Amino acid sequence: MTRVSPWWARDVYADRKPFLKARAKIAAALRQFFSAQGFAEVETAALQLSPGNETHISAFGVDLVSDAGAASRLYLHTSPEFSCKKLLAAGEERIFTFARVFRNRERSALHHPEFTMLEWYRAHEPPERLMEDCAGLLAAAAEALGVERFAYRGASVDPYEEPEAISCREAFDRYAGMDLAALLGDRDGLARVAALDGIRVAEDDDWSDLFSKILSEKVEPQLGRARATLLCDYPASEAALARPKADDPRFAERFELFACGVELANGFGELTDPAEQRRRFEEQMEKRARIYGDRYPVDEDFLAALAHMPPASGIALGFDRLVMLASGAERIEQVLWTPVAEKGT
Repeated sequence: MTRVSPWWARDVYADRKPFLKARAKIAAALRQFFSAQGFAEVETAALQLSPGNETHISAFGVDLVSDAGAASRLYLHTSPEFSCKKLLAAGEERIFTFARVFRNRERSALHHPEFTMLEWYRAHEPPERLMEDCAGLLAAAAEALGVERFAYRGASVDPYEEPEAISCREAFDRYAGMDLAALLGDRDGLARVAALDGIRVAEDDDWSDLFSKILSEKVEPQLGRARATLLCDYPASEAALARPKADDPRFAERFELFACGVELANGFGELTDPAEQRRRFEEQMEKRARIYGDRYPVDEDFLAALAHMPPASGIALGFDRLVMLASGAERIEQVLWTPVAEKGT
């Protein structure tokens, strides 16, 4: 077995140094972007009572030990979302954070167990305002490096061009040949259409599983080509933290930003109904228990704060991925100062 040189080996580090310099330049440019618009930069605690309650996001559990030796279970946060929303409830209106976050079961060219999430919120403003932010941030990152295009695995986009906005319904029709609205909630109907389109369908796939497979195999690879794409108006079942659209509650105020076929950001018109949020969390955890055999607790303090939170929009952006596309890196470890070690390396 060939032993891979550690990231701190001088030759390996020298190859990574240009990407790390790019990272620093982009971080400075984005901080300036938010400062110019009156945002406050906040810091959120990594240790939380709940890491979040989304079915397929896995967390790292830790034990908090008291002076008396009693242990209680906490989790490293998978997102700073709960803390940021509590700050909105406390009276903040425009906030952003560069948060170190932790997700288990995730490691690939675009995934890392510890990574940086850039998250920001606007109270009393709609998701469309966040979409404008996304366009501004892409341009700011490009300007910081003096580049005219972002690239990844043969695809490239112009970061200065206004992103294309397309609904999930339009995208499924265009790239998968499916009438998404007609198939909402129809598991068997979606399974038949998916199978005809070459998607592998498992017996235990529910509607959400099939939606995700079609999205990842047929739709996402086509997004963010030539210019960035904003994929908008997800089915309500696929937006556990978003409020329903006023004109069609079958869909939700959720959008994602794509560039070069890579998902960069996930934004919402935020749900502020504690009872509905609890119901969704419990539903997600029931599904997680069936699939993974575990579940995470609900943060009661978060639900209490939600009742006091103003109408708001929020978004999480994978900062490391943005640096990758802007700098031309091929793997996420190239843009991390100190990647998490893998056993045996």
